Amino acid sequence: MYSLYYSPGAASMVVHWLLIELGVPHELRLVDTAAQQQKSPEYLKLNPNGVVPTLLDGDQPLYEAAALTLHLADRHADAAFAPALDDPQRGAYLQWMLNIANTLQSPLRLWWYPQDIDPDRTDAVKDGARRRIEATWDRIDAHLAAHGPYLLGERLSAADLYLTMLMRWTRNMPRPGHTWPHLGALAQRMKARPSFRTLYEREGLTEWA
Repeated sequence: MYSLYYSPGAASMVVHWLLIELGVPHELRLVDTAAQQQKSPEYLKLNPNGVVPTLLDGDQPLYEAAALTLHLADRHADAAFAPALDDPQRGAYLQWMLNIANTLQSPLRLWWYPQDIDPDRTDAVKDGARRRIEATWDRIDAHLAAHGPYLLGERLSAADLYLTMLMRWTRNMPRPGHTWPHLGALAQRMKARPSFRTLYEREGLTEWA
């Protein structure tokens, strides 16, 4: 039994989405981030970083969205959301998961929280983050154009769920990720999945539906 500590639309979203896709028993534990519940002593015992998500796998607390996604996809290999260890596409899958975490999720955090880098130069921090993000969208869109429709070609993987979540995060940026043509096609394909509708219903989300 899994227990997911989550906040609607946050980085926990990809883990929640994958749990729905996998069809495995799980429970949701809402973390009120507006009330800083993620910084409470009780929560910090589970996740010393003080962010969501945290996943209880039995009694073991685990954190980091990319790591949890990799863990669940491998744990439930029969659902085929991750290439097996001996699969020729395994390396590309791991590459995309870590690349997305580093080249999209990290600068997206800087876009939303530029004061964490320099409270006196928030506009400059945001501009630098935006340029990094848009350069990554250029590169991924070109990859999808040449090798799509998914990151692994014809094969859907957990990396596509992760990428879609981060596209959603950019919906209010000057140039959202889904405005690139092949990324937009991927977003529409992923949003058409029944699991996405279930995810939105459970998390009470409406925007970017």
